[in-house]
Amino acid sequence: MNNAQSPEDLPKLFVEYWNQPRPDLMAALFEEDADFINVVGLWWNNRQDIFKAHDYGLKMIFKNSVLSIIKLKTKMLSQKSAVVHVKMKLEGQTPIAGEKGGTRRTVFTFIVRQDYEGIWWAVSAQNTDIVRGVETYITTEDGSLKPVDYRK
Repeated sequence: MNNAQSPEDLPKLFVEYWNQPRPDLMAALFEEDADFINVVGLWWNNRQDIFKAHDYGLKMIFKNSVLSIIKLKTKMLSQKSAVVHVKMKLEGQTPIAGEKGGTRRTVFTFIVRQDYEGIWWAVSAQNTDIVRGVETYITTEDGSLKPVDYRK
């Protein structure tokens, strides 16, 4: 059940439900036909797919993780719509093939709107990894992405 009373409630509840972990409650923050784009560009187009992706992720990739908010900024677009940017910290990603999951920082962008009952819903969300010391990526000859910094 979504009980977000302000635009800022959506990312706060998202983090709370991540840490419980309750992907069902996370997905319930999104409108039925909402979009969600993750850090590698996987794009889910509805609440059910957002649930499935986070259910899998919280069981396999992030099963012992803790998500927290570092900074939150809201830009009202109208009385009933807003963009909410949230810098987050993720700790405890599941290790894979001998690689320990270190701390990650990301920026989430939530596009939200208020319904006629006063509840705020996520219409769209995108998560972007913050990669320190990098400006962009370049595609190598084998098709992989390599982080680069043109300032150096």
